[in-house]
Amino acid sequence: MRPGRPGPPGDPAGPAMIDPRGLTGVREDSTVPPVQVGPAGRRVELAARRWIELDGVAEVTLLVPVGSLEQHGPHLPLSTDADVATEVARRAAARLGAEGIHALCAPTIGYGASGEHQDFPGTISIGHQALELLLVELARSACRWAGTVVVVNGHGGNSPTVVRAVTRLRAEGRDVRWVACAVVGGDAHAGHAETSIMLSLDPLAVGPDWSPGLRTPITEILPALREHGVRALSPSGVLGDPRSASAATGRRMLELITQRVVQKVLHGPDQP
Repeated sequence: MRPGRPGPPGDPAGPAMIDPRGLTGVREDSTVPPVQVGPAGRRVELAARRWIELDGVAEVTLLVPVGSLEQHGPHLPLSTDADVATEVARRAAARLGAEGIHALCAPTIGYGASGEHQDFPGTISIGHQALELLLVELARSACRWAGTVVVVNGHGGNSPTVVRAVTRLRAEGRDVRWVACAVVGGDAHAGHAETSIMLSLDPLAVGPDWSPGLRTPITEILPALREHGVRALSPSGVLGDPRSASAATGRRMLELITQRVVQKVLHGPDQP
């Protein structure tokens, strides 16, 4: 794929999904977003259910996607983190349903702690304190009827707050877990990894400017990032190199992340 010209996913025939318009079967690489369903043909979104469908259900696992609304370079949408977390949670819920687990995907928390991106227009950050309070109160409420709550975190900047919230909730006796939508060995922000995943989810949302940004490993720039923000280090907002991105790579990454979420539910938390 030539940089600057995002095209459709490379595989001509992905797994068939249900057309949300209810008309035909469509392919995974269609521009019409597929609706994820469980083994009984029910949608996995919690918001689409009626309360009576959950009344008396012994064990429900609730997946809560958490993202951000922040810059992702000149080529990716502000909602990238939320989009990725949402798709991973939906896929994991459908996969868990096939394993006999009643799993549902909660409405996405589309805002996070994104202060390091605040110098870019379009970014909206609610900060760490508000995010922690939101996660704690959401999980306390959900645990009144759901046996397990799993936070699916799509934004690395949220991670310290997610850990604090999960640790607090588990100390209260609640089964709350979390999983990061991170790619092992991937670049930090709006580079190869995130561009590949977005190409696999919505190629039309990917813009034409795939210029590389700062490629220094995140561990080396983290102190400066926290002190000065992303824009001081990378005027484009990119921390990585998206030029090698592809939809096929993105699909493989999504599968690995989805498997991680499923394993967290099946085998339990090993750490906060």
